[in-house]
Amino acid sequence: MSAGINTYKTDLREIFFTLFEQFGFGQVAGQAPYDAWGPDEAKAVLTETYRFAREVLGPLNASGDREGCRVENGAVFVPKGFKDAWQKLYEQGFKTVAVSPDHGGQGAPMMLQVTVEEILSGANTAFNMYPGLAFGAAEVIAECGTPAQQKQFVERMLNGTWGGTMCLTEPHAGSDVGAAKSTARRNADGTYSIRGTKIFISGGDHDMAGNIIHLVLARVDGAPAGTKGLSLFIVPKLRINADGSAGGTNDVTVASIEHKMGINGSATCVLNFGENDACLGELVGTVEHVGMSQMFKMMNGARIAVGIQGVSLASAAYYNAVDYAKDRKQGSHFTKWKDPSAPRAPIIEHPDVRRMLLDIKAHVEGIRSLIIKLAMHLDKAKQLAGKDDDAASYHRGQVEVLTPLVKSYGSDQAFRLCAQAIQVYGGAGYIQDYPVEQYTRDSKIFSIYEGTNHIQAMDLVGRKMGQAGGAHFQQFMGDVGSFVEAHREHPVLGEAVKTLAGAQEGLMSSAMALFGWSQDQGRFPLIPLSANRFLNMMSEVAVGWLLLDAAVIAEKASASVSADHPDKAFYEGKKFSALWYARNVLPNVEYAARLIAAEDTSPMDITDAAFASV
Repeated sequence: MSAGINTYKTDLREIFFTLFEQFGFGQVAGQAPYDAWGPDEAKAVLTETYRFAREVLGPLNASGDREGCRVENGAVFVPKGFKDAWQKLYEQGFKTVAVSPDHGGQGAPMMLQVTVEEILSGANTAFNMYPGLAFGAAEVIAECGTPAQQKQFVERMLNGTWGGTMCLTEPHAGSDVGAAKSTARRNADGTYSIRGTKIFISGGDHDMAGNIIHLVLARVDGAPAGTKGLSLFIVPKLRINADGSAGGTNDVTVASIEHKMGINGSATCVLNFGENDACLGELVGTVEHVGMSQMFKMMNGARIAVGIQGVSLASAAYYNAVDYAKDRKQGSHFTKWKDPSAPRAPIIEHPDVRRMLLDIKAHVEGIRSLIIKLAMHLDKAKQLAGKDDDAASYHRGQVEVLTPLVKSYGSDQAFRLCAQAIQVYGGAGYIQDYPVEQYTRDSKIFSIYEGTNHIQAMDLVGRKMGQAGGAHFQQFMGDVGSFVEAHREHPVLGEAVKTLAGAQEGLMSSAMALFGWSQDQGRFPLIPLSANRFLNMMSEVAVGWLLLDAAVIAEKASASVSADHPDKAFYEGKKFSALWYARNVLPNVEYAARLIAAEDTSPMDITDAAFASV
């Protein structure tokens, strides 16, 4: 298969169901501040996004992976076709769908933006990282910067004139951001002289935009140690003239780019700031030492974006695997396996292939629902702010508890599901002629960057579950419980709903165990030992709930559809996604609760020397 052939596929009918039928986009749109939007406008945007993804981004995915990025004379050059795609992306407004009109955007609900992002990322994850990072950096300046900074930077970063990055990680620190050694020295004119090295900087340099605006965490002279002493600075690659145009160099240099397992079209840079003591930055806002809280505004959005990346590639892998399974013939039908003269059957007729495909389908649909639900909470919190503060607080709280689930479960499952898609293909999936090989390589990074998944787990159990006195977690459990009570006697899905109830009870028992350990210093190590397992349990409860919710809606809608209508099979698919997940995944939650209750400490009890004799 030629590297330039588009292989991206998705199902707009599935996206439309989740957006419109399950989560009521039409009930959010059409009301302030989303007055100009409705289902028809959203469908038009998604249809056009899919066309752009298929015609422009998709054909560049494999070729960008093969070519990668290169450094010449200290400048990074992206793969062929990326620069033209960048210009087209911004000309057509795909990155500003949900941006406020105050900054040149279209003001749509975030529910629509996340589905647009899924399509763009699924077609070409590496490319979409460049505008995604610029978007996140611009959001931080829009929320935390001074009016002058907002005017100078935000719209240019959102319309593609300038790019943007986030610069946290340093060679010696990794995820330990508080150990950062980059410095910022105050200058008489109010600027700061920045000096330090940052690594793993996605989109750290490229030739698609006229300038790149780096957000850099650094420590002002005399600041305290740890994260509390960090400040955030706007550091352009090129200095900015009085008229807003790009000027000369700002002493930001590319030391190298990484050669990676995947996302090879994305330039992952080592950046040196101030090697010649000529790198100038300006404080974001007016207050020093609040850099971490400012950066976390970008990090939370970035973590949601990683979950979107995960479902985008798992979904693309799924639809390619289904097409391959329908076309590839191998072996006879299982009912005729003893007959050597039987015709060869498409592999989609083989039971184990069907099992693998339904497993991928259920997870993709459930994770997409989780992401759109989180976006719905964001939209409703914005709508209700100042009108119904209690309701707005509830929605903000759900965003808090769902974000680590979206990031971690979306990313862990993406790698597993893409690898399972390879298994559907067999040996053909392992070679570069088919896209699932690249999807699998590209997806591995998702569980690592923007805070490793263990960091997400500790964020959930150490911070999010205790927020507002535990109210956010309790409200999540209450929402699941309300669904269970409403549908436990459903004629088709009732037994599956009761399985969800059992999983919910297991999750609650583990939550109580975590709380008990937090009050007992001797058992405190059990919390980090169990955090990942607990996050996975909560994710499975959330996804199982949303799949069953979708199935209830689909069962009701199916009753009014004729037997030969295409939606009949579609709604049936929603039912079987939920039943598969309830029967094969949700029971794991109760088992995991028993494992947590067993309080196994063997990873802590084993000595360092006992891990290996070499």
